[in-house]
Amino acid sequence: MNAADTQDIKTLLASAHGDYRELFQQHHELDDRLHQLTEKHYLSTSEQLEEVTLKKRKLALKDRMEQLARAYLSSPATSS
Repeated sequence: MNAADTQDIKTLLASAHGDYRELFQQHHELDDRLHQLTEKHYLSTSEQLEEVTLKKRKLALKDRMEQLARAYLSSPATSS
C-alpha cells in the first residue's frame, strides 16, 4: 500500500467513521493550539507544560487513529 492509498483510507474514515472523525477533529484542535504556542517567542512554565501535554495527547490520538485504520483494512468487508 502506498502513501496515496493510506491517505485515501484516512479521508474515507474521516468522513464515514464516527469514532475516527472525532479523533481526527480532536487531533486537529490540539494541532491548532500547538501552533499558537509555537508562534510565541517565550512560553511561561504553564505553557511549556501545556505544550508537552498537548504533544503527548496528540500522539496518543494519532496512534488510536492508526489502529482504527489498520482494523478497517483488515476487516473482511475491505479484504474482498
